[in-house]
Amino acid sequence: MPASNPSALPAEARMLVTRVLACSAEVAEQVLRRGRLRRFPNRATILRQGDWLSLAFLLVLGRAHALLYSADGQVILLHEYRAGDLFGALGELEPVRQECDVLAVEEARALVLEAAELALLAQQHSCIGLALSRMLIRRLRQTTERMYERAALSAVGRVHAELLRQAREAADLTIRPAPILSELALRVATTRETASRAVNALERRGIIRRDADALIVVAPRRLEEMVF
Repeated sequence: MPASNPSALPAEARMLVTRVLACSAEVAEQVLRRGRLRRFPNRATILRQGDWLSLAFLLVLGRAHALLYSADGQVILLHEYRAGDLFGALGELEPVRQECDVLAVEEARALVLEAAELALLAQQHSCIGLALSRMLIRRLRQTTERMYERAALSAVGRVHAELLRQAREAADLTIRPAPILSELALRVATTRETASRAVNALERRGIIRRDADALIVVAPRRLEEMVF
């Protein structure tokens, strides 16, 4: 992949690379020089299942979903990628088959670079290798947690757990913007109707409150007790 001019990249890309890889500005510039910033419109397919892949993607802006499809057509959400997440071929020296579709769920931008070059940078700079290890461990932990919830919790319990998880990302227990019910259902492997009934029931009981653009968890302890 041709090297890019780092000065032509948005400032947020530089700041994000420095933060995500926990590296110096000089190391971040080396990463940026080896990549290209690409834009993906909402609903665009970034990666397609089964394709041979030799590129790594660092999401700079927006969100993307990694999706699989069951034999009966059910959509399975493997991961949600946000700004700062890496996906694709992560350090492989040879092309690998992409295991799932990756779709932009809003307008997205990603820094794209050859996986072999990312591996070389990780060998040269321990901060990059350590950041990649931490990222993959965190992703494995999240996957394990979701596997447990799908096996141990009811569909409604998974909705409660997901709302609590998202709310705890903010100090005021506010999810902003408010979750889209179809996306909430996809996250917890249930139907939109089940997610809608669960959210409406919580609102009637005063456990959550919905404004025009936000969902606030008013009684987190009560919500936690309903995760089963």
